[in-house]
Amino acid sequence: MARRAGRVIGSLLVVCVLGAGGYVAADAYDVVPGRLTLDPVPPTQAPFPTAPGAVAAPPAEVALGHLDPEAPMPTTEAVTALADGLAADPRLGSSVGIVVTDVLTGQVLADVDGATPRVPASTTKILTAVAATAAIDGERTLTTEVVQGEPGTIVLVGHGDMMLAPDAGNPEAVNGRAGLGDLARATAQALQSAGTTQVSLYLDDTIFAGPGWNPGWHDSHIQYVAPTAALAVNGGKTRDVPFARRFDDPGLEAAKAFAALLTNQGITVTGPVRATAPEGAARLAAVESAPMRELVAYTVRESDNTVADVLGRLVAVERGEPATITGATDAVIAEVGEFVDVSGVVLGDCSGLADGTRIPARLLTEILVLASTPGSTDLLPVVVDLPVSGWQGTLFERYLDGPARGLVRAKTGSLPGVTSLAGTLLTTQGRLLAFSVVADATPPGGQDAPRAAIDAFVAQLAVQPPAAAG
Repeated sequence: MARRAGRVIGSLLVVCVLGAGGYVAADAYDVVPGRLTLDPVPPTQAPFPTAPGAVAAPPAEVALGHLDPEAPMPTTEAVTALADGLAADPRLGSSVGIVVTDVLTGQVLADVDGATPRVPASTTKILTAVAATAAIDGERTLTTEVVQGEPGTIVLVGHGDMMLAPDAGNPEAVNGRAGLGDLARATAQALQSAGTTQVSLYLDDTIFAGPGWNPGWHDSHIQYVAPTAALAVNGGKTRDVPFARRFDDPGLEAAKAFAALLTNQGITVTGPVRATAPEGAARLAAVESAPMRELVAYTVRESDNTVADVLGRLVAVERGEPATITGATDAVIAEVGEFVDVSGVVLGDCSGLADGTRIPARLLTEILVLASTPGSTDLLPVVVDLPVSGWQGTLFERYLDGPARGLVRAKTGSLPGVTSLAGTLLTTQGRLLAFSVVADATPPGGQDAPRAAIDAFVAQLAVQPPAAAG
């Protein structure tokens, strides 16, 4: 028995040893968990990554530095002859101002009554764009927010975004970058997380003061501009179609739409009514507009009257002026006056739609020269963002053929009896010119005839012979 027990114990020991050896082998080949491995030893890692040191930013590039100063300039005689011919064209009527200037030298190549203030129509937006670009940080956005009021109350606060999307915002759009629906969903989530399902809604639109409707606008203008408000959906349009009538109170309509969106999220809403948000109130949710640079570009490219007048009031806020109709126009003139002589300028609004606006053609050209001069980048967006001939915005269907296609950046202006155009032109010789044409007594019959006369002038200007050719 003892001998047999010894054999059993020995067998068990052999099995254990063999089993242990098999596990060791399995461990070495990473088949079973263990500390052994046949893989190569990995390199020792640094305990913390080393951040690269700060490097100097690359030198700033001059935006218009590639303009050739040796490019031939048209003769003053040829350009003046063209301007005189345009001023005498019966399609423009009896009151015409024309100024053409070489950007690099500042030399005036033609001036036909350019100092006389005239009705500029939407070329007024050039002044508004200059003021907004100079006074307000281009990266700044306009916040639409909801803050907590007294218990059971919330306040919708607008800061000037009149291009809210009715539901979800579109991060690629300018009109509709911030979404009212997004704001409602975030607000509802914050309320429900706090156990609140019933609120009273208030609207705070006190960032702007005074009436939203400009007394210089006609009743028929309601399809071209909305009363200026602290917030609105799609520019205050009653329908999402071009030239739709605008709401009489776009801010309150936006608040009503917000209340309906909250209701859809399970929040019972009373209101809205107007009230001022409590100082230091906690924010529940917020959405942001496109940056100011994009808002200005949209304004001049699409000739948006509503946003132009919002920009004017924002300039007034920035300058510490009353954010009223006259406060906005005064602020725009004062801001532009930091750069050029604004003698003779009178603004009825900041879009060019209101009665009473007068701007000399010479001033428009001076602004464009200033903004286009190589090395001057502060105001460059004003000219860079103007519509391009045959391609963008209000010049999309103009200059489709001929030498000026793609070489003109200009702001259009159109009112009954008024046709204007102000911008820059790169001639076929490679010379950059700034020009403005303002005709404010055009004959009845619409815009086609005066526009054709101005477009023919610009096309001829593009191919004028250089000074050396006489």
